[in-house]
Amino acid sequence: MGDHRRLSRALPDVTAFAGLFSPTTGIVDSHGLMLGLLTDVEGEGGMLICRAPVESVDSSAMPAKHIVTVGGESPCELVASRVVNAAGLEAIALLRRWKGYPESARPAQYFARGVYFSYSGKHPFDTLVYPVPEPGGLGIHLTLDLAGQARFGPDVEWIDRVDYSVDPARREAFVASIRRWWQGLDADRLQPAYAGIRPKLGDASAGFQDFLVQDEEAHRLPGVVHLLGIESPGLTASLALARYVADKLA
Repeated sequence: MGDHRRLSRALPDVTAFAGLFSPTTGIVDSHGLMLGLLTDVEGEGGMLICRAPVESVDSSAMPAKHIVTVGGESPCELVASRVVNAAGLEAIALLRRWKGYPESARPAQYFARGVYFSYSGKHPFDTLVYPVPEPGGLGIHLTLDLAGQARFGPDVEWIDRVDYSVDPARREAFVASIRRWWQGLDADRLQPAYAGIRPKLGDASAGFQDFLVQDEEAHRLPGVVHLLGIESPGLTASLALARYVADKLA
């Protein structure tokens, strides 16, 4: 934990009373990571099939088997002894179309949209900066891409349906939030970027809860694991989650 003087020397452009320095925190090329993982999967005989949405699953028709109905360009049915539901934002929605899954085990779902604003041109930062978290999110923070360009976000906006639009008017709230810790912000250089939606397991009053991993103990379906409420930092935790799920299936 750094005091005000140490923090001022390390990050002279940041206004804060104290801070927590994490020397191993960094960024990752998510696209490169996915390509690397795909190479590993294909090396083990696996296959990635795109544009093939899972329309429903029936775990009641055959003992210890699950019939997966696939749509898209080449509709088909697959019979599997092991199924992992890692559908992200659609994971809980899929449970509504999962025959044999007990309704009592299905959690409610809430949507919290977070938008990002990019920052054009130069800036004084070479590290990520996180303010104090807010309910539902980590607060509007500074992150950098692999080229060193800055962007700010995400904020938290509770919505009742999936909608990835970015309202440019939210910039004023971004400016007010960022200037609490970076007074040198040039508001004219903030531009709307993109939005993401957190698959929340509770509403704004529910407090912190995420990463619900359901195995047979929760739903009585052998060979099935559901990953629910996998929001940030789901990508960071993906390999650990994969090991955890593999242990469950083993």
